[in-house]
Amino acid sequence: MLNTTAWNRVRYGLYAPVYDLVAERAFREARRRAVAQVDWRPGMRVLLVGAGTGLDLPWLPRDIELHATDLSPAMVRRLERRAESLGRDVQAEVMDAERLDYPDDHFDVVVMHLILAVMPDPARGLAEARRVLKGDGQLCVMDKFQADARPASLPRRGLNALTSAIATDITRQARPLLCEAGFVIEQDTPVMMGTLFRALLARPG
Repeated sequence: MLNTTAWNRVRYGLYAPVYDLVAERAFREARRRAVAQVDWRPGMRVLLVGAGTGLDLPWLPRDIELHATDLSPAMVRRLERRAESLGRDVQAEVMDAERLDYPDDHFDVVVMHLILAVMPDPARGLAEARRVLKGDGQLCVMDKFQADARPASLPRRGLNALTSAIATDITRQARPLLCEAGFVIEQDTPVMMGTLFRALLARPG
């Protein structure tokens, strides 16, 4: 399987110089709608997991304590430059989403945009998100998902062998992943390409 942490670090380092050209405009409205579902309050401590080049930053409140991680050092450098250009104070770290270096019950909000479909072990990533979230915290997810009502077809699973190596997994299901990780889904909104891309807001169960 080519979808490994080591391979993702390499490929996203290669993608970093052109990532914004591909992802900024395409996902702008989906990002905005996803973070708009969060019940924001001043002073919240917020973590962006798999933050990439920081394309979520323009849609986040300014009266929060903001932390961001990404597996790729090249992505983190671009995030830091974006934060500086926007006048945002962001504590950015190179970090594996499946092994977060934060204490338990530390964040009010964890944002996971376009990462659950690319990480090797999304269940482990969600377990880490739940660990670092406070008991009354909120998880904000936006990603592409296979329909919850049925598993992926055989042709789709075959195609996934290729897509998961170069871009993204196309067989993952949102509700099974979040519910098995101990989250209760409060909002589930299609935000792009029909129901393929969804924004979900959940809390620890």
